[in-house]
Amino acid sequence: MKFICVTSLFASAAAFSSSAFAPKFNAGVKSTSALDMALAEGQTPVIIGVAADSGCGKSTFMRRLTNIFGGDVVGPLGGGFNNGGWETNTLVSDLTTVICLDDYHLNDRQGRKETGLTALDTRENNFDLMYEQVKALKDGKSISKPIYNHVNGTLDTPEDVEPTPIIIFEGLHPMHDERVRDLLDFTLYLDISDDVKLNWKIQRDMEERGHSLESILASIEARKPDFDAYIAPQKEFADLIIEVLPTDLDKEDKKTLKVRNIQKVGVPNFDPAFIFDEGSTISWVPPADKLASPAPGIKMASGPEEYYGKPVQVVEMDGSFDNLQELVYVESALKNTNTKYYGELTQAMLKLADAPGSNNGTGLMQTLAAFAIRSIYEKKTAEAKLAQS
Repeated sequence: MKFICVTSLFASAAAFSSSAFAPKFNAGVKSTSALDMALAEGQTPVIIGVAADSGCGKSTFMRRLTNIFGGDVVGPLGGGFNNGGWETNTLVSDLTTVICLDDYHLNDRQGRKETGLTALDTRENNFDLMYEQVKALKDGKSISKPIYNHVNGTLDTPEDVEPTPIIIFEGLHPMHDERVRDLLDFTLYLDISDDVKLNWKIQRDMEERGHSLESILASIEARKPDFDAYIAPQKEFADLIIEVLPTDLDKEDKKTLKVRNIQKVGVPNFDPAFIFDEGSTISWVPPADKLASPAPGIKMASGPEEYYGKPVQVVEMDGSFDNLQELVYVESALKNTNTKYYGELTQAMLKLADAPGSNNGTGLMQTLAAFAIRSIYEKKTAEAKLAQS
């Protein structure tokens, strides 16, 4: 792995810390029954899989989806440990349940020490139970799901989870098992490059936790073989990949990011976004008087490519912008955004203006993905109603 200079990377690294993407909780969420999230008669939940390594911002989609779907209540199932509930990884909102796949670890932390395997290793995960419970939820049935306690590393008493209109399974292996993969209506992979991931870990572990650079590099190198063997191969099966890379605009710049939205062509109910003209290869530098940008500037691109031998449509933003309201100019050039009206994309970004990444491609591509999921949900709901009529 290439060594990255420690200086001048902390601003960009903040955009990828787990806290940067955490939803804003309402601890008063006591149970799913307290929310307007019951399935309509005959309704089948839309099941979404989100894959990435730990700490790469998977939970950001809960916050952005809740914003786009109009949900007001977000929080841990049962209220959480400090609010009369229990230690849980499950999050609920008005329409959505987010289930952490760490809950399907086969062994607790002590058990993994005895086996000598990491949680990334597929042998340390219970895919039979995962498949059974994903299928049960998709069939409209409640489940009794295990809980992996991240505080003490134990497997706690299972919790009851009810099906909701949208269910997100996020974690290390949502697309590893073919049986589970076939149940997913849409899949995303958050692909943070080694350089950016290293920048983030240096900030979190070195600045905030006092770890040495040597120990950070050693932990990354120790984790990398299992990541490459068990996590990264899932990119091939993802319908949408958000790829985060260092900028190409200035090779000495360690803060600015290039973000690529890689969208698979031919996915049911999903029309990939593009810039200006579908099928064309576009390279576009927005004028500074319409989209102000700090150095090294900003550049966008769009066009067809191949990814793992399959056709994809890519939208790319390299750089950041100064004024979030000016994003509406970029929105005018984007097509197939799955928004309901011109300006909705910018409005959604403005509502989360405080979230790190909202001034660059990370927030833009995450928001585009959230609108795509909303569109898929609405299309599948309409299909189900038509079938019943």
